[in-house]
Amino acid sequence: MTPQTEIVTATHGGPVNPFQRQALAEHVNAGTVEIESSRAIAEAQGKLVIAKRFPRNEALAYSKIIESCKRKGLAEEATYSFPRSGQTISGPSIRLAEELARAWGNIDYGIRELSRKDGVSEMEAYAWDLETNTSSSQKFTVKHWRDTQKGGYAITDERDIYELTANQGARRLRARILAILPPDIVEAALAECKQTLAGGNGEPIADRIRKMIRAFEKYGVTAAMIEARQGHSLDTMLPDEIADLQGIYNSLKNGMSKASDWFGGAKQERATAADVLDGDPTDPPRAAAPAPKPAKAPRKPAPAQEPAPEEPAQNEAPAANDDGDIFG
Repeated sequence: MTPQTEIVTATHGGPVNPFQRQALAEHVNAGTVEIESSRAIAEAQGKLVIAKRFPRNEALAYSKIIESCKRKGLAEEATYSFPRSGQTISGPSIRLAEELARAWGNIDYGIRELSRKDGVSEMEAYAWDLETNTSSSQKFTVKHWRDTQKGGYAITDERDIYELTANQGARRLRARILAILPPDIVEAALAECKQTLAGGNGEPIADRIRKMIRAFEKYGVTAAMIEARQGHSLDTMLPDEIADLQGIYNSLKNGMSKASDWFGGAKQERATAADVLDGDPTDPPRAAAPAPKPAKAPRKPAPAQEPAPEEPAQNEAPAANDDGDIFG
C-alpha cells in the first residue's frame, strides 16, 4: 500500500499552512492521541537517559556474545540458507540477531502494526541503538493472503493474520538489528556458532550424521539425496559440512525453501540412518537374485537314455539387501 499525500484546501479555496496541525478524524479521540503522544515521548526520553547513565561495557558484551554462541541450541538456529538463481544465500538468522541485540545491550527493537485496512496491514520494523542514537526502520505492507500450490485465498482469522505479519516482520527486523550492530561482532558470532556445530560437544560424528538423516527424512530427503548433493558418501562427511547442512535444515523448517530446491526432484532409494552408517564401504557390490523363470507345461516322458555326466554346480548369486544399503 503506497501512502498518498492529500492536499487540504481552506473553505475560501486557498492552500492552508502545511505545517499547521491537521484536524483528526471524527472517530479518533483527541485526548487519547495527546496522552499516547506524551507517553511515547516520555518513554523515549527515559530510555535515552538510562542508556547514558549505564553505558555498555563492550568487552563484557563481546564475551557474553561468544559465550552464548557456544551453546549448541543457539548455534543450530544461528544461520539460514535458501537458493536463489543457482546460488546459496545464507546469513545470520533472526534468533541470532535477537541474541546479539540482547547481549550488546541498550538497543530498542521490535515490530509494530501501524494500521489495518481492506485486508492489508501496514507494519514497521525498527532497531535503535540508544547510546549512539543510531536507528534503522522499515515500513512495509502485508496482504492478508495465503498462497498454496492450488491457488491462494484470503485469511480472516486473527491468529492467522498475526502469524503472517509476525513471520514477514521477523525478516525485516533481522535486517534492521544487523544494520546497527558492528559488522565484526556479527562475523565473530557466526564463526563461533560454526565452530560449536563442528565440535559437536564431544558427540561422535557418526551419531550426529544419524540424527541429521532422521531430521531430513521429515521433509522427504533421503540419505542418497544428501550424498548426491555432497558428492561423496556420508561416512566421510566433515564437521563443517554438517554445519552447512544445518543451515539448509533450518531453511526447510522455517518454510523459506523446499527440499526440491536443494536436493532435486529425482527419485532416490530410501535408506535409514542405520543402513547408511552400519554398512562397510569396502564390501564388494552384491548382485541381485535372478528372476524366477516361468513354469513350463509338462511334456510327455521321453524314451529312456543313458544319463549324461553331471556338470559341476554353480553358486547362485546372493539376494539383494532389502534394506537398501547405499554403500553396497
